[in-house]
Amino acid sequence: MPPSSLTAFWRVLRTPAGAHVFNPWTDVDAGTDVHADAPAARRARLAAHLDTTVKVILVGEAPGYQGCHVSGIPFTSERLILAGSIPRVPGDGSRLSSRHIPWSEPSATTVWGTLYQLGIAERTVLWNAYPWHPYRPGNLQSNRTPTPAERLRGVPVLQALLDAFPRARVFAVGRTAEASMRDAGRPAEALRHPSMGGAAAFRSQLKAALQPDP
Repeated sequence: MPPSSLTAFWRVLRTPAGAHVFNPWTDVDAGTDVHADAPAARRARLAAHLDTTVKVILVGEAPGYQGCHVSGIPFTSERLILAGSIPRVPGDGSRLSSRHIPWSEPSATTVWGTLYQLGIAERTVLWNAYPWHPYRPGNLQSNRTPTPAERLRGVPVLQALLDAFPRARVFAVGRTAEASMRDAGRPAEALRHPSMGGAAAFRSQLKAALQPDP
């Protein structure tokens, strides 16, 4: 992958996200970030995550306050990084949050556990249809579904990422991701989102999709 292929992605990722939306790679959360350099650290983690020969891209819905908001990588919690479970991201004990217990996210645990079980963790990139973290007004540590207008503003970021990895097999995880993939004019295979009781369906659908044809 040529280094310039992600130039457009990094540019549009810094687009102002709007009201009641947190951009993990440009914004500081004074309530949980340990220092003002947290956005730069999250950019470095994301860059490391993207630095591979990508075979599979899983596109989720939006960052959450327990995961990407802190870690800088979609479907990834601080706890998993500290455990050394994320390829190319050092589990060196350094933290970006001041929370007494590292943040953990059920969907992140399910996704990475499945990727390792299927032997594709090293060649998979994770992203979100809406790239920034939408939260309820007045509460950064909350989640909400992006509005239709917000979701459309995130499509150029999604397109730029997919353009950087044109040979990857793309899966849309959840209905928001499916809608954004349609808006981007990109084909994607649909998977159940692992949240809200969908973990078993997510695992079985991804496993079935990746099995070679008889």
